Amino acid sequence: MEIKLDGLECSLVLIKQGAEAVIFESTFVGRRSIVKERFSKKYRHPLLDSKLTLKRLNAEARCTMKARKLGVSTPALYAVDPLLHTLTFEYVEGCALKDILLDFGLHGIVEEQLFDIATQIGNAIGKLHDGGLIHEDKAVDLYVLERALLSMHSSCGNVMDKILAAYRKSSKQWSATWNKLAQVRQRGRKRTMVG
Repeated sequence: MEIKLDGLECSLVLIKQGAEAVIFESTFVGRRSIVKERFSKKYRHPLLDSKLTLKRLNAEARCTMKARKLGVSTPALYAVDPLLHTLTFEYVEGCALKDILLDFGLHGIVEEQLFDIATQIGNAIGKLHDGGLIHEDKAVDLYVLERALLSMHSSCGNVMDKILAAYRKSSKQWSATWNKLAQVRQRGRKRTMVG
């Protein structure tokens, strides 16, 4: 797809579409980039939709910048366009984590690679939590990650144990979070049993 921005022509190549946004590959000032466009939700009132979309766009930009300052490896944020509801990021070479884990399921686990990935994830979550970047609650964040990994990548064995081991080493607040995680897991099990 070709679009014009401020008189400049650039192409956007669709990579993925999710429930909240569309991801494109493009260029920004001659650099390969990723453009994330938050699209409007037609079921919402247009004024409410515009305000919510802009609020979420700005929150994501702030969180990305804060995560980077906390030492979490994030793509550089090149631009925020509040009119087009887009974020433009540095393009990062490599495979998606999801694809790596699915490959482990198909071809067997490479233990050294799995350990490295789990360590990076655990360290990143520890930095985010210690820096105050939390989605809902630290323990709930970990529980949601654990459930997602189990549902998608059950063939990766104890990947969550490895993530938690790295988290324990990197987070100053590990003990309180670990105790709360045990409670959240119990509530989750009860909910699963009851339906």
